[in-house]
Parts: sequence; C-alpha cells; structure tokens
Amino acid sequence: MTAPHLPLAERLRPRSLADVIGQRHLLAAGMPLRSAFESGRPHSCIFWGPPGVGKTTIARLMAQSFDAQFIAISAVLGGVKDIREAVEKAEHARTGLQPQSTIVFVDEVHRFNKSQQDAFLPHVESGLFTFVGATTENPSFEVNSALLSRAAVYVLQPLSEDDLAELIARAQALGAVPPLEDAARQRLLAYADGDARRLLNTLETLAVTAQAQGLTEISDAWLLKVLGERMRRYDKGGEQFYDTISALHKSVRGSDPDAALYWLVRMLDGGADPRYLARRLVRMANEDIGLADPRALRLALDAAEVYERLGSPEGELALAEAVVYLAVAPKSNAVYRAYNEMRAFVKKDGTRPVPLHLRNAPTKLMKDLDYGKAYRYAHDEPDAFAAGEHYFPDGLTPPPFYRPVPRGLEIRIGDKLRELQERNIRAANK
Repeated sequence: MTAPHLPLAERLRPRSLADVIGQRHLLAAGMPLRSAFESGRPHSCIFWGPPGVGKTTIARLMAQSFDAQFIAISAVLGGVKDIREAVEKAEHARTGLQPQSTIVFVDEVHRFNKSQQDAFLPHVESGLFTFVGATTENPSFEVNSALLSRAAVYVLQPLSEDDLAELIARAQALGAVPPLEDAARQRLLAYADGDARRLLNTLETLAVTAQAQGLTEISDAWLLKVLGERMRRYDKGGEQFYDTISALHKSVRGSDPDAALYWLVRMLDGGADPRYLARRLVRMANEDIGLADPRALRLALDAAEVYERLGSPEGELALAEAVVYLAVAPKSNAVYRAYNEMRAFVKKDGTRPVPLHLRNAPTKLMKDLDYGKAYRYAHDEPDAFAAGEHYFPDGLTPPPFYRPVPRGLEIRIGDKLRELQERNIRAANK
C-alpha cells in the first residue's frame, strides 16, 4: 500500500523548539516563551499574530515539551460541544492509569462568543487543562477580560525574508523543490509576505507543476506563467503596489468615486489584503475628510468591522461602499494640518508649566498653593462658554492652528469659532 502523501508544510513542521524559524524575540535563549518551555510548568497563554507565523506549531511543541495531551479546537467550526468533549478528555487523561496533563488549543479564539469563551474559565482556574489560544486579532478587543487576565499574551511577528529564505532552503534540502532563479526566489519571498504557510503551499504547487513539465529550475518568467496574473499585478511591497494604493488615495482625495472604486477593485483583484485596504480607508477619512464630515470616519471603521465579520467576498462590498462615500464627502485636511503644525510647534517651543488655574487640586496642600484657583467652570457660564478665559500656558498666545475649511460641517464649525473669538475679544476689552 502506498504511504499517504504528506503536505510540504507538514514535512517541514518543526519537531523541536530549535527547529522553529523566526520569533527569536520569544524563543531565543533567555526570552520569555523559551523560559516558559524550560521551566517545566505550562501556563495558559494566547498567541497573537498574523497567519502562517507558527502559532499552532509552537502550541504543539508546548504539549510535546510538557508531555501533555494536545486537544485542538477550531473556533471557526467548533462550539460548546467541542469544549465539553475537551473537558471530558482532559478529565480522563488526569485520572487514567498514567495521568497526563492536557493542553487545549483554540485556533481563531476570537471567533468564539462571550459565553463560549467563558466556558473555559472554571477549568483553567481548576487546573484541569492549560488553555492556549491563537488569534489574528487584538486580544484586548476580541478576548473576554476574564479569560485574558488568566493568560499571558505573546505577540508573534511576520517572518522576515531571511526566515522565509531558510524555509525554502529546508524544502530544497528535502528535494521537495527544484532550484530557483534568484528573481523567482525574491518574487516568492515578497508574495509570501511573512506567511510561512502561504510560501510552503505555493512551493508545493510549483514543485508538482515543474516535475510534470520536466523542469530542472524555476525561472521568474515560468513562475509568473504558472501563478497567473495575480502575482504579476500584485507585487506586495514593490513599486506597483505602492503606486496603486497612492492612486486609490488620490482618487478619494480628488472626489472621483468611479476612479476610487476602480483602484480598490484593482487591488482586491490583485490579491491585496482587504484588512490593509480597510486601514487605509480609515486613514483617508482622518486625513482628507476630517470634521468636514465626521460620519466618514465612523463609516470607514464600520466597513472594517463588517469585513472582519463577513470575510471575502461579501465583506468587500462594505469597503466599496466606504470608498464611494469617502470620495463624495466634503474634504478637509484642517485637523490633519493643525495636528502636524502643533507637533512641530510643541517640539520647538519646549515644555511650559500648566497655569495654576488649570491645575488639578485633589488635596488641601494643592488648594493652599492656589492650584485650580480662579478657574471658571464653563457650564456655569452663559452658553457654557467662559468668555475671555485663557487655556494656554502663561505668556503663550500662538496663532490659530486649526483653521476650518469652507466645506461641509466645517462651515458651521468655522462660524462657531469666529463667534467665540469675538466674545473673547469683547470680554478682554471690558
């Protein structure tokens, strides 16, 4: 009987901590996760990082290191039933003829809802099993605080090009991949974008195709032919990628919804990470629209959240909606400009003391030192505005930094600021 074929990723899966590529900030001698392995005492933890950086591999090695039963649950496919089964297996392992500890590994733990995450708590506290979660999302937002407080969080980084090159070398040492032309190697490293799984799956596809065609070396031209237009059009990290995102941003800034939608679809069609595009849309709402239409920022954030919930391709429609809205919204970079000018001003001006009337006075001593004295509580003033009050440090009267543009909501904001300024002038002249 022919032995089943093992995928390249499985054949190259590290068998010991020393075999792990990357994550030296956690696994090098003296680093926190390495020390945890060497302590002989497993502890609950959460691995946070992008796909293909070793979260599952490290969890498996942890179980191996502690001679623990390893139970894997996918939060995408699993539910409370899987958690119950894991609890039963952990209890059997603990009370069996040869007692064994258990590590329960939950992949994409952020996909579990609050009640599902809470189901782990009593068993983590009782020590029935060690909980290890993996997530691509910020655990501060996606993992219940109760569970988060019982687990150490380790941040895993994308693999560097040197790390990925080492993976290619290991695959070639197994005879699994033919030699690569330098240009092809560099293109593959850029395409992998720090994701070992993506690299290995791509290498396996290339190796099978090259063998079928009798090739002894993989050239860059052949690589583009086999992997198709996606790799040709979308060279992540390359000049074309940045040119395209620049075209998208400038089309939004230029209020051309059709062009903005064109460049968005071009990037999605070329393999751009929709999450990256969502982050850029949030940046555009801040930088180019600002307070001319404050709803733009909320819409961009909502689009990012919709994509996280729906994924591709359904979630991409929310990004398209946001792009069109941002393009047709009134434009203002007044806040963006004011922020940058203020940063430059503060850096040059230095640190000035806070005026006494603006200081907090929680103690009697501070009150005796006149902290907060003569402060005028705005809500007790007409229209909740203390006309003539000064909020800058003493002796500092800088020019206005925030200058609203005559578009969108900033028209009204500008009118309001001019009215308040006139009241300040009248109060100063009394």
